[in-house]
Amino acid sequence: MNEHRIIERVLDALEVAALRLESGHAVRPEYFLDAADFIAGFADGCHHRKEEGVLFVELAASGMPADQGPIGVMLDEHEQGRAFTRAIRESARKWAEGDAEARRALVVSAKGYVALLRDHIAKEDEVLFPMADQLIPPDRHDHVLAEFARVEHLDAGPGAHQKFLDLAERLTAPGLSSPSAP
Repeated sequence: MNEHRIIERVLDALEVAALRLESGHAVRPEYFLDAADFIAGFADGCHHRKEEGVLFVELAASGMPADQGPIGVMLDEHEQGRAFTRAIRESARKWAEGDAEARRALVVSAKGYVALLRDHIAKEDEVLFPMADQLIPPDRHDHVLAEFARVEHLDAGPGAHQKFLDLAERLTAPGLSSPSAP
């Protein structure tokens, strides 16, 4: 859940940037490319990898159906998020290359991703994680935490977690998406 708070900060900043862009203010395309890097590397590459490769496996082993119900919904939303991320990256690149129509697609994709992830995080915080606390036997909790650490440090790569935390700080810095930003 701590990672959710980091992701939410980036979602807030991404929404501000999308709204600024939508209202005609200058926002650098690189901001959206950096946001897509954060989403792909941290929100999806690290956080969702922990959920899919560890938490959901433990929930399934504890009796929750893996292909339907809460796990099925979460997996489907992870895929939707990946599609939005690809669309953000693609439209930001096209817009940076001079395609004015891509600007609107970028706004739609960024706002869509923000709405999806806010709802997704609420479901996990309010429903899925409390269910996990009840379903996963207490003697398995340390295993889950150890596997989360493995994903974070070994699967994602040395220093990757900190790199994405640093990127989140840059993305949420005051004024980064403003017209005066370098």
